[in-house]
Amino acid sequence: MDDAPMKPKPHQNALLDERITGALVGAAVGDALGGPVEGYSPEQILERHGGRVHGIVGPWHGDAWRTARPLAPYHKGDGHVTDDTLMTHALVRVYARVRDHLDAYAVADHLVPDLMTEPRWIPELETEALPLQRIFLAEKWLVTRIHYGHADPREAGTGNIVNCGAAMYMAPVGLVNAANPRAAYAEALDVAGAHQSSYGREAAGVLAAAVAAACAPGATPDSVISTCLSLAKDGTRTAIERVCEEASRHTDFESALAPLRAAVTPYDTVGPDYRSPSLGARRPSRLHAIEELPIALGMLLISRGDYRHAVLGAVNYGRDCDSIATMAGALAGALGSPPPEDWAKAIAEASRLDLWEPAATLSEVTREIFTRDVTRRRTHERAFASLGGPECSD
Repeated sequence: MDDAPMKPKPHQNALLDERITGALVGAAVGDALGGPVEGYSPEQILERHGGRVHGIVGPWHGDAWRTARPLAPYHKGDGHVTDDTLMTHALVRVYARVRDHLDAYAVADHLVPDLMTEPRWIPELETEALPLQRIFLAEKWLVTRIHYGHADPREAGTGNIVNCGAAMYMAPVGLVNAANPRAAYAEALDVAGAHQSSYGREAAGVLAAAVAAACAPGATPDSVISTCLSLAKDGTRTAIERVCEEASRHTDFESALAPLRAAVTPYDTVGPDYRSPSLGARRPSRLHAIEELPIALGMLLISRGDYRHAVLGAVNYGRDCDSIATMAGALAGALGSPPPEDWAKAIAEASRLDLWEPAATLSEVTREIFTRDVTRRRTHERAFASLGGPECSD
């Protein structure tokens, strides 16, 4: 990375509510933009669309989306958000119920019932359905292991395929712990233990930490990545370091698409054919990492924190680009660079979802949690001082 520190841009003075809104709406917009080109390569995207994707596009197979494999019956495109956003909003609803920090038991007590008992509008199905009927098998694992298998929530993620399934919806944990990335990392690891293990769980912790770091006053892409490197472990740390080293050589995503893929390849277990993963794919390892998080951080660095540039880079990267763009959008939004208003409004209308209500809810809950944290900290300080420890002054 460039040794010269970035100067904060005017939007980096954004206040908490703006950052939470930017992150959650930004994540949803990135998700919707990436959905229709998920699973394809940059070259295939270029050929299919006659150039790079620069906004909302239709389904890959056009009007045949209802039957065309491998995506049927999901209407990916035309501004529809995917399961990344459905899971993110579900986690916000858990925070709204608990109104405090979460752990794996909160996932069992609240998130799992939300997924399997509450019908909601599913944009890709264009109908009301249980979220469980839309989410991917790695997320269905939550219900299988916890509800039906009665697993200890703290260990329920063990045995699941290792992927970005937990990381893709972990931005709310970072926002609740705004400007406290170490706390966000610890909370996300606890929450994600119900869903993922190994480097999938680690990615959830690092993504939450990155979002929390992005909320700090004066934060920059460089400071966010430095925070990630200070917390990340094993292959996740190395993959972030290598991808961001490569990203620092680019100022535009077009020249970076192939080099970033080459940089992450040694750590990605899926292999070159995204739809036909290798035999070693998605298995626990201390040497590997999910692809999505390092690439999202790389695009954040290339864009210098600009939302449009970061998210379009993620979208045109292809492969699991809805999740990459979800993460890049959350990070850019948390830095204070909001998604374009016309994109957000069009996606909200197409998805028939209020993208701003979850942000308003989480902003309110975040303030309540901070007040609780201050009270708990003061109680600890008084107790510690009574034991002969140093007294803390305000």
